[in-house]
Amino acid sequence: MTKSKGEKFIPQQFVLTQESSLVIMRSLGYGLLILSLFDWIAMFIPSNFMNPVWEFQTLGAIVERVPVPLIGLALIFYGELHSRKTWEFPILKFLSWLTLLFTLLFILLVPLGIFNTIRLNNQNVSQINNISKQQITRAQELEKQLNQVTPEQIDKFLKNQGRSLEGKKPEEVRNILLTQVSQAKEQIKNQAEAAQSFRGLNLIKTSVKWNLGALVAAVLFFGFWKGTDWSRIS
Repeated sequence: MTKSKGEKFIPQQFVLTQESSLVIMRSLGYGLLILSLFDWIAMFIPSNFMNPVWEFQTLGAIVERVPVPLIGLALIFYGELHSRKTWEFPILKFLSWLTLLFTLLFILLVPLGIFNTIRLNNQNVSQINNISKQQITRAQELEKQLNQVTPEQIDKFLKNQGRSLEGKKPEEVRNILLTQVSQAKEQIKNQAEAAQSFRGLNLIKTSVKWNLGALVAAVLFFGFWKGTDWSRIS
């Protein structure tokens, strides 16, 4: 008799323990979803739509934070209909359809991310080109002034700087200065090309990471929608 009672007691205790664990897991899941909601609302305040920088960074922030709501949903849906409260059923149905909406949204984020990557790259190229053009223009103006300056003016300029010709002719000094200006122009072009390459590579790496992350998130949300058809049955 004692053995028979023990055998009945252990499974019952196990079931109670499982039910208690389910309540804890699902409560944690709801909590994670609420925290994610607060976080996502904060990302959109203030909003700056049509700004490629803001849109691109917001896309990245959304993708970087997507594991939290995914974990929250997994905890909420765990155990399917076992040990559910009455108030949970409409919430589960809503969350199930919400995963389908998130699937579509994350799919739409991919072309938006690609479009903003192109816009940002064009902006970076334009910005770097403008800066380098300004620097080259100043160098060309200096070059023009050096070609027009007289030997006496070169000598006077060096004396005002506390320097001398050091045995060189003014024409030699001018040629040295012109060579330095020419080298500076070439250096400006090389630095502009290097900056464009560096920024472009980093932008592409970040874009690929976030766009692939959006695709993975879309697949996972779609998996939730397919796997929770039991919650949508009225």
